Amino acid sequence: MSPIRTTLRRAGLVAGLTSAAVLAAAGAAFAHVTVRPESYAKGATDGVLTFRVPNEEDTASTTKVQVYLPTDHPVLGVLVTPQEGWTAQVTTTKLKTPVKTDDGSITEAVSEITWTGGRIRHGEYQDFNVAFGQLPDDVDQLTFKTLQTYSDGKVVRWIEEAEQGGEEPENPAPVLTLTAKTAADSEESTSSTSDSASAAESSTSSSDSTARGLGIAGLVVGVLGLLAAGFALVRARAARS
Repeated sequence: MSPIRTTLRRAGLVAGLTSAAVLAAAGAAFAHVTVRPESYAKGATDGVLTFRVPNEEDTASTTKVQVYLPTDHPVLGVLVTPQEGWTAQVTTTKLKTPVKTDDGSITEAVSEITWTGGRIRHGEYQDFNVAFGQLPDDVDQLTFKTLQTYSDGKVVRWIEEAEQGGEEPENPAPVLTLTAKTAADSEESTSSTSDSASAAESSTSSSDSTARGLGIAGLVVGVLGLLAAGFALVRARAARS
């Protein structure tokens, strides 16, 4: 065999092994339970988290999903979206440290959501949507440990946390990254405040204009009344003459 053919053959073998490794890694990642989107701004309000649960078993179906929400940095105002075929049970826990909000102190928060009754079969996945009122602003990430139970009794514990700079664990927990608020967020807040102030100024200006208009109208009516009275007096005198 010529050197060129040998080189080409080795290159093809390396490319094939690399592709296989990439596909295997992608398949493994797809089999993980994940949360979407992958990041939110700290203190974000009125958003939705989607927990994607794929079935990684060939001969069993997923019949139960348990997602644990952190309570040291709680997610406030959690609401569960109705999921056809599934029943959601929400568990709340009393917080060690109440969270102060504009509406008062929050002393309880959702700590666990369990979905049962449905089935995720081989080659399928299910999205579970969870709405929230507000995310914490004093932490860089939230970890949602998850248990996935199969119809054959097997339980996969997606609870491992990756160490900084280390490799991804075999059963990683879904992680939501919390980023610092951007300038756009601040500008939006400032713009909203400015709009409110402008609206108030516009309302005040409109009230002043209305008052001036009413005052002028009153003067005009008064002048017309005086003119009418004078004209009537002149006619009366002329009639007597």
